[in-house]
Amino acid sequence: MWPLFESAFAVCVDGDGARVGPKPLALVPGSFNPLHRGHTGLARAAEAHLGVPVHYELSVTNADKPDLPRAEVERRVAQFAGVGPVWVTRAAAFEKKADTFPGTAFVLGWDTAVRVIDPKYYGGELGRDRALAKLLERGCRLVVGGRVDGGGAFRVWEPTAVAAEFAGLFVALAEANFRADVSSTELRKASGREPNEPEA
Repeated sequence: MWPLFESAFAVCVDGDGARVGPKPLALVPGSFNPLHRGHTGLARAAEAHLGVPVHYELSVTNADKPDLPRAEVERRVAQFAGVGPVWVTRAAAFEKKADTFPGTAFVLGWDTAVRVIDPKYYGGELGRDRALAKLLERGCRLVVGGRVDGGGAFRVWEPTAVAAEFAGLFVALAEANFRADVSSTELRKASGREPNEPEA
């Protein structure tokens, strides 16, 4: 079907089959379990804001879960038929995504952005700051759409969430430009699938 996803290369799967490059200017990373209108709506809002096509990225590795088996990767990739190109990678952390896709804008929800700045994923604040500095050095940006938090409030990205040296890394989308109150966890519960997976 397409090259082994165990490869170190980023492979793009679209209507023309599988290929390597050219790299996209904007990506929505996610687990896409399932792909839903929150993902596609966020991609459309980012396209309007950035003025460039937005692709999707599925990493077979995850900071919080075991690697995805090939059959599961193929199931998730199949959801993108008629939607848009999806890049299959092994870049779970955003600093690895920056190495794979330098100069790219990564489009994500508020809850994912909060995890990006959480020191626990980097072994402490120093590791977190090094990772954010790498994103800046690679010319990347993080475009953040709002999400409803655990308390039911709609949250948009606030520049004060990070030190001033990293504030320019983040681009906030206003609620007027994007809001889609949909949860992958709730969709999995409704369909009877395993609910315990980080939102993306």
